[in-house]
Amino acid sequence: MVAAVPPARPPERFAPTHHLHMNPPYSRITGTGSYLPPRRVTNDALAAELATRGIETSDEWIVERTGIRARHFAAPDVPASDLAVPAARAAMQAAGVRPQDIDLIIVATSTPDMVFPATAAIVQHKLGIRGCPVFDVQAVCSGFVYALTVADAMIRAGTARRALVIGAEVFSRILNFDDRTTCVLFGDGAGAVVLEGSDTPGILATDLHADGQHVGVLCVPGHVRGGQVLGEPLLRMDGQAVFKLAVNVLDKAARAVLEKAGKPASDVDWLIPHQANIRIMQGTARKLGLPPEKVVVTVHEHGNTSAASIPLALDHAVRSGQAKPGQTLLLEGVGGGFTWGALLLNL
Repeated sequence: MVAAVPPARPPERFAPTHHLHMNPPYSRITGTGSYLPPRRVTNDALAAELATRGIETSDEWIVERTGIRARHFAAPDVPASDLAVPAARAAMQAAGVRPQDIDLIIVATSTPDMVFPATAAIVQHKLGIRGCPVFDVQAVCSGFVYALTVADAMIRAGTARRALVIGAEVFSRILNFDDRTTCVLFGDGAGAVVLEGSDTPGILATDLHADGQHVGVLCVPGHVRGGQVLGEPLLRMDGQAVFKLAVNVLDKAARAVLEKAGKPASDVDWLIPHQANIRIMQGTARKLGLPPEKVVVTVHEHGNTSAASIPLALDHAVRSGQAKPGQTLLLEGVGGGFTWGALLLNL
């Protein structure tokens, strides 16, 4: 039984970054934030809506297979950038930084506002930031881990000092509501962190992978040509194939980052996995020998929000008091591509 999400509270301030070198040896998260659109759709409400299409499902069926009880859907005129901005502002407020202090913005998304420019450029404009490099990362549900890894590398190389890393999705736009095996899984939302150069270790190790031979197991096979939509721009997923691949590769990636950091799994205070399916999350924890009490679970409240799910869960863990400064967190995600990755950090 998944416990209800406790009420949020202001996050504890993380350790200061101290005096930065020209090229800081480390990067660490100094603030987190998240945002869910106001419309909350319970399983019962979704089942009633699907019934009008002749699709049968129920709260019991969805919960048993996924652990999901509700998800949030953005209004039709709300793009991913409109979800990203309040999440970013919350992260900056938690970090005690102003928009003009940010010198790098990376947005992980598979549902961008436009074909181009990058959603990160739109977020930059909406936040009133000018001049710093911005770009999107498209690795689907692994996107936030990919983006955080890139930001860490750029900070440690001296290219940036203070990065805004965001995961933002409006997956409701690409769902096939005639397919109950997929449309019940996904929701919309955004999560963000401020990552700063530091003299003390924050991000300890990362491990990223992809295998393009599995492109077809999770994809949106459509595109635009000459102003016309070609193919089917709706999500397709082979659920059984994704499940088998996910549990296997997430275990390997988690063990890889622990080995790189020279730490045993017992040192992990919190596992914060991509919030896709409670069975995948529990299976990964079991393989690592971690008890269920060490897994941050928010999938029941917002479903699978793809690249937004890890930062949403991270922000919840921080603001609820679960994750505290000084603790060791293991983040991991797997998504279409087939992409996967893990990241170990000290909060």
